[in-house]
Amino acid sequence: MDEKRIRLTRADRMSSCLRHQFLQGSWNYERMQNGGWCYAMIPAIRKLYPNKDDRIAALKRHMEFYNTHPYVSAPVLGVTLALEEDRANGAQVEDATIQGVKVGMMGPLAGVGDPVFWFTLRPILGALGAGLALSGNIAGPLLFFFAWNIIRLAFLWWTQEFGYRVGTSITKDLSGGLMGRITEGASILGMFIIGALVQRWVSISFTPIVSQVQQSPGAFIDWAKLPLANGGVTPEGLQMALMQYADLGRNGLDQIKTTTLQGNLDQLVPGLAAVGLTLLCCFLLKRKVSPIAIIVALFVVGIAGRLLGLM
Repeated sequence: MDEKRIRLTRADRMSSCLRHQFLQGSWNYERMQNGGWCYAMIPAIRKLYPNKDDRIAALKRHMEFYNTHPYVSAPVLGVTLALEEDRANGAQVEDATIQGVKVGMMGPLAGVGDPVFWFTLRPILGALGAGLALSGNIAGPLLFFFAWNIIRLAFLWWTQEFGYRVGTSITKDLSGGLMGRITEGASILGMFIIGALVQRWVSISFTPIVSQVQQSPGAFIDWAKLPLANGGVTPEGLQMALMQYADLGRNGLDQIKTTTLQGNLDQLVPGLAAVGLTLLCCFLLKRKVSPIAIIVALFVVGIAGRLLGLM
């Protein structure tokens, strides 16, 4: 029986991997990356399903909604290739199972790709390349181009192969045990990274003044006592101001120390308002509130808060 098993060769999987680079080539607002995803699956579908009707059904199956980071999508592709291979060889793998695996993995993994690739690896390689380029070294842009693409392609291939190997185990446990652990682990990792980035993505500032206190001499920069010449501060005076600012900090700029509501919140828990707003949005989404309604409400509250002097 094993001799008659249809298997995806290394060349088949490599073809899918190369096509997977164009995941966002036909991005659309209705089903996001479904066109690019289906394009990546074509080599496998052609190999696994000799019958034309089966191929058509498989293509339709993979034209469903799909959206995640284009690089961390590779392990999802590997798992899906394994599921399709087992289905073609008679395993009881339903359409809902394949789509469920894709949906279960694409969401959590999406939160991992941006901080790893866009916010860490790419800026580091860009800074190294720019540093060399500024000195007139042609190796700068070459370093960025080759290092970025070698790492990117290696990651796509290795994680796809990892997903393919894991996928064969998933089909032996369709009750959800292994898949449940995988998606749970991916969810924890994704939510951890998203939580750490809330402060970066969400910005709220409450402007109401809580208190204004007259600072004692020496606790602020006395601009009137700085050395002046020709109606302006001399270089020596500017140096003195910078040294005092380094010692006193932002509160040393004015004779009156002003404390705002946002300042008190930041002293209590930095980013508390941003986290609170994020949790509120999550709560509303869980209660089936329309995302459009939430977005409109945020616009209204933000504009009203600005006009009333609260934000």
